[in-house]
Amino acid sequence: MTIELIVIGKTDMREVETLVEMYAKRLNHYVRFAITALPDVRNTRSMAPSRQKRSEGEMILRQITDGDYVVLLDEHGAEMRSMEFAMWLQKRMNSGVKRLVLVVGGPYGFSEEVYARADSKLSLSKMTFSHQIVRAIFAEQLYRAFTIINNEPYHHE
Repeated sequence: MTIELIVIGKTDMREVETLVEMYAKRLNHYVRFAITALPDVRNTRSMAPSRQKRSEGEMILRQITDGDYVVLLDEHGAEMRSMEFAMWLQKRMNSGVKRLVLVVGGPYGFSEEVYARADSKLSLSKMTFSHQIVRAIFAEQLYRAFTIINNEPYHHE
C-alpha cells in the first residue's frame, strides 16, 4: 500500500518541516509514504471562503484517482485512540487498498465536491490545530500506528 498525505500550502516553519521529514523517513520503512503540498490559492483576501474552498478542492481532486481510498482530516470526522487508529489502518491494508490518500484542507475546510468524493473522515482532536502543525502530528500518528501494528516498543499502553 502507498499512503499519500495531501496538504494545502508549504510550511514556513522549519521545525515542523524537520519533524515531518523525520516521520516520513521512519514511515518509509513500513510503507511507501509521500507528502504532496499543493500551492496556496492566490489573492484570497478578496475571495469568498466558498470560492477558496472550491479552488482548493479542484486541486485536491486532480490528485485523486478512482481507486484511491480518500480520508479527510476533518473536525467532524471520527476520533480514535492510537490503538483504534492502528486497527483501522490495518483493516484498510487487509482490504486491499492500494493507495490511501489522507487530505488536510485549507483554512475553511473542504468543498462539497471533496466531501462527496471522500470515503471517510478522521478528526485528530476536538481542538483546532494550525494546518502546518497537523502535518507533524498526523505523520507521528501514522508512524505510531505502524509501530503498534508491528508490535514495536514505541507506543506504551
